[in-house]
Amino acid sequence: MYRNANYDQKGNGGSITSRGGFPNFMSVIRSRRRPDAWANVNGSESYPEIRGNVRFYQTPYGTLVATEFSGLPLPRGSCDSPIFGFHIHEGGSCGGMGELFGNTGDHYNPYFCPHPYHAGDLSPLFGAGGYAFSAFLTDRFAVDEIIGKTVVLHIAPDDFMSQPSGNSRSKIACGEIMR
Repeated sequence: MYRNANYDQKGNGGSITSRGGFPNFMSVIRSRRRPDAWANVNGSESYPEIRGNVRFYQTPYGTLVATEFSGLPLPRGSCDSPIFGFHIHEGGSCGGMGELFGNTGDHYNPYFCPHPYHAGDLSPLFGAGGYAFSAFLTDRFAVDEIIGKTVVLHIAPDDFMSQPSGNSRSKIACGEIMR
């Protein structure tokens, strides 16, 4: 797992402010600091309305991941929950076999860990009226390690148990991570 004890806290044009002795990660998102990497995400042919962006910020504590999506599928019934699997995949292109985003490959897993301990296993996205916003911190990878890889949104939530990839089913949107 990524650990960065030598990272400069001012890092790349912004610093993490403190509130009551705890890091205030929202200060990074609210600042005008440019992300260290990002991906513009687009839906598949079956979900062309999906648009999103994923921003990656290196911090002294790990990588801060901030996501925003629109055009997500709505639940079909009152008990359905629009929760989507969200992963970094090892492939560098969203092209490939039509809607399947075949060139994305498997979950990013440089340490050959079982699921759900792949470095690319991310927090699920919770949809609300076709939109989603999420921000979380992870120490599973550094920004430099994921440049050229892909982020993939799946139609179903990751169950965090099934091997090899959590039964999150079809890939419905994809973006390439770049600097």
